[in-house]
Amino acid sequence: MTPPSWLSRAHKLSRLPRLTQLPLGVEITLLLLLKVSILMLLAKAFFSEPQAKHMRMPTSLVEQHLLSGTTASAANSTGNTVLPASDYSPTTTEVTHATH
Repeated sequence: MTPPSWLSRAHKLSRLPRLTQLPLGVEITLLLLLKVSILMLLAKAFFSEPQAKHMRMPTSLVEQHLLSGTTASAANSTGNTVLPASDYSPTTTEVTHATH
């Protein structure tokens, strides 16, 4: 009985040369450390801080928008007015999460 063709292809792939002569576990660990460090560098470069720290919105407006279920474009088309940035109060409050 001849083996299936996919099995012979998999056997050929297992004979490919490895990157180093280190043990397989060490090689996998090094590659994982390299990948994690690259991901951490990308996260630090692109997602570490907001672009504009000074942009704050009053908690009541955010709650109203989230609880209303309408989008900003739908709210604007219905005739609701949008306050200019100068009308927002500079103070913000911290919203705590509900406990279950």
